[in-house]
Amino acid sequence: MSQDTTSVSTPMTADSKQSQPLSSAPAINKRPVLPWIGAFLRPYKGRVVAAIIFLFIGSLAWLSLGQGVRLMVDEGFLQDNGDRLNEIIMLVIGITAVSSSAIFCRFYLMTWLGERVSADIRLKVYDHLLKLSPGFYARLRTGEVISRFTADSTLLQSVVGSSLSMALRASVTVVGGIVMMAITSLKLTGLVLLAVPMVLGPIFFFGRKVRDLSRKSQDRVGDLGAYVDESLHEIHTVQAYTHEEKDRQLFNERVEAVMQAARGRIRYRSILIALVMFLSILAIALVTWVGAQDVMTGSISGGELSAFMFYAVMVAGSVATISEVIGEIQRASGATERLIELVETPIDIPTVVDPEQLPPQVEGKLSLKQVRFSYHNIQQNGDATAGEAEVIRGLDIEVQPGERVALVGASGAGKSTLFELLQRFYQLDSGTIELDGVDIARLSPQILRKQYALVPQESVIFATSVLENVRYGRLDASEQEVIEACIAARAHEFIQEFGEGYQTYLGERGVRLSGGQKQRIAIARAILADRPILLLDEATSALDAISEQKVKQALDSLMAGKTTLIIAHRLATVLNADRILVLDKGELIASGTHQELMESSELYREFASLQLLTEAE
Repeated sequence: MSQDTTSVSTPMTADSKQSQPLSSAPAINKRPVLPWIGAFLRPYKGRVVAAIIFLFIGSLAWLSLGQGVRLMVDEGFLQDNGDRLNEIIMLVIGITAVSSSAIFCRFYLMTWLGERVSADIRLKVYDHLLKLSPGFYARLRTGEVISRFTADSTLLQSVVGSSLSMALRASVTVVGGIVMMAITSLKLTGLVLLAVPMVLGPIFFFGRKVRDLSRKSQDRVGDLGAYVDESLHEIHTVQAYTHEEKDRQLFNERVEAVMQAARGRIRYRSILIALVMFLSILAIALVTWVGAQDVMTGSISGGELSAFMFYAVMVAGSVATISEVIGEIQRASGATERLIELVETPIDIPTVVDPEQLPPQVEGKLSLKQVRFSYHNIQQNGDATAGEAEVIRGLDIEVQPGERVALVGASGAGKSTLFELLQRFYQLDSGTIELDGVDIARLSPQILRKQYALVPQESVIFATSVLENVRYGRLDASEQEVIEACIAARAHEFIQEFGEGYQTYLGERGVRLSGGQKQRIAIARAILADRPILLLDEATSALDAISEQKVKQALDSLMAGKTTLIIAHRLATVLNADRILVLDKGELIASGTHQELMESSELYREFASLQLLTEAE
């Protein structure tokens, strides 16, 4: 894009980024986390039910071992009966085999569900992200979005696949253990239940603390990811200005912010685990003492006390497991809230419910009628007062099919913004834009954007092959059609020089290409797309003379027979245009050919003498 885009948001220095909010997305009412996750589990309810069944089988099998312990003591050891002891040992081994098999099935199913749910959530989040306009990404940094998309969903995967399973198994064991304890001795069970409130209290109190602190911790991790993403993507600038030391300092500050946020979460979670373990063992010790007194008085047998203690230890261990896992679950809840916030971000360019249709053959006539637009609704921090000034002020423009129109004006005049509005990346404040007589607000955004081919000033090259980069605008194109487009774009010659030709991998952001080569790939992409309207953000302004000549030849092939709007910085561009529109602060000041405007427009003469004619001299 041209320099007009700098008016969208306030530039942010490296030092100021730390003070930016970690989440600038619109505030969304919190939704319960478990029902939201449950919606992703619903398609796999058969596997969920199977996992729960195996969970119960495994837990009940473990609980039945307590009766094996009772029989070993009462009918084996105390009766001095070796044959009976052998039978009981074989029974215990059989129960263990059943339990182990159930554990295998449960673990496999729950781990699979964790992976599947995480994948489905990523698909849903990514699908929603693709529908959000550039205005959303002006508020929330890409690194923050990536952090939510990857780290948060990975944490959720771990919880669904492992921690949640452990919590369910431990809960079943606690309930089943208490039932078996009650069958063994109501008195001792009553004493144990008196200690339950002491154990559950810390779980609920510290669990809420862990959840809140986990959300803050994930936010700090998101800020860290955003900074890494930005600094590494712009590594050339970082190193060119020897900014490494400052970046290390700023990165260190963000790492320490992550540690500071994690420190509170770790402290509360450690207190929770320690308290639960202490209170559980204390309760068991006291109950054991009372039980030993009952054995000595003959109220219960040694085997019954052994079985009771087996169940008590199982229950205490399960409670300890729950206290450990609850921290992970609460941490995942904070991460899930961040994902829900992304998924439920309103789409600011909504799809029309009953869209109108364009004519079968789009001619490319554009009509702007009293178009007004300002960026107030996408400003940083959602500050509506920060961008009240209109960027586009009451534009009335008619562009005829096949006409070449050059847009001229100083930086901030609204040229690039106009390109954005034509493609409906933002909602107009007022007025209408029509394509072949149809209001673009009544069209599906996808259908509308299929009518435009864009060649930006800074060409976008994806980290894939030459073939796939050119084919990006028309996925069904054959390799021969790609080659023909590249020939027309004057790109075929240098592509053939690559070792793998059209299969050559171009690297991230086209690092293997020069500026002129990138432009010709972008032009080939636009030629192959073959769309009725071209938007050219002066594609030759930063090229050397040889590259510029080849790109101009490619542009001539591209513009043939198409409606073309060009953001102009060069004299040659405006001389070849059918009409020139002079913009100033979002208003149309003058319109005409170069010669007409040199005679009639003082602003154009000034602009031409300062920027356009310097090149001719």
